[in-house]
Amino acid sequence: MKVQFREFDPFDLWIWLKFSSAPSNGEKQYVEEVFDSWFFLGKLGAFNAENLQVQDEGLDISYMDYDGNMADQSMMALMHNMGEMEYQGYWARCWFDLGTSDAIGLDILINALQQLSKEFVTVEELIIGGENADWPVENSRSKESFAGDN
Repeated sequence: MKVQFREFDPFDLWIWLKFSSAPSNGEKQYVEEVFDSWFFLGKLGAFNAENLQVQDEGLDISYMDYDGNMADQSMMALMHNMGEMEYQGYWARCWFDLGTSDAIGLDILINALQQLSKEFVTVEELIIGGENADWPVENSRSKESFAGDN
């Protein structure tokens, strides 16, 4: 799976997927579950790079002391909105307002989509940000539902 970054605005972000063939309804469900799960974790503040105590500890986490105060004192990192997944031929797209969530969330999404592509539905390309010239976003029903939220 090729990963490409275009213009990036975390408060107005399109994520694009190109499949090897038009996805079936079952394949669409897999993709949508990945994005829904990722967004739900982001909405709960899971992608907070300021509080990665277990990761920072290293390999031996046996009997690690987890500092709840440090977790409470870190700045909130919450995603705000997600649009509907849209499909057109071999393409899918979804709009996000990533809010104050940290970039680690994008790494986690990329990792999940790479594994999804290996096991369930072949994703040839993941594009983060920007627009596709042949599929304008200005009239998207995905983003329109949140127009008043911005």
